Amino acid sequence: MVDGDFIKKLIKDRENLTLDLKLKITSKRKIAKTISAFANTEGGIILIGVSDEGNLVGIDIEEEKYMINSANEEFCVPQAQINFEEFTFWIDEKNHTEENEINLLLAIIKKSKPIKIFVKESGKTEAYFRKKDQTLSESNYLLPK
Repeated sequence: MVDGDFIKKLIKDRENLTLDLKLKITSKRKIAKTISAFANTEGGIILIGVSDEGNLVGIDIEEEKYMINSANEEFCVPQAQINFEEFTFWIDEKNHTEENEINLLLAIIKKSKPIKIFVKESGKTEAYFRKKDQTLSESNYLLPK
């Protein structure tokens, strides 16, 4: 079960090999690449409703779940294992009203190889991996740095 201390630690840790912060999901293809990268590397968490600077902005939880599940179904071959955890912060801890809440979603991707992304235009698939805080295609991941 997720608690406020765990969320604060994630935000403090910033993006890294196993954490990606998102304001919201705007592209199924882009989030599918992140899902592939986490599944193909160490597994990881996408924390949605937080800016890269660590500001809580909140989201519509059902919309974000839909985007992630749709991306997984439409682009990931095979589909990744994803669990969700929901969390609510209140701007004023003494006043738990709907207008006062900030909802966050954690998408927890389990490590499982190989997950590739289907590219409809070419009919090919491509795997993605995580290196530090970046999602890289297989060809870029294998290049010496």
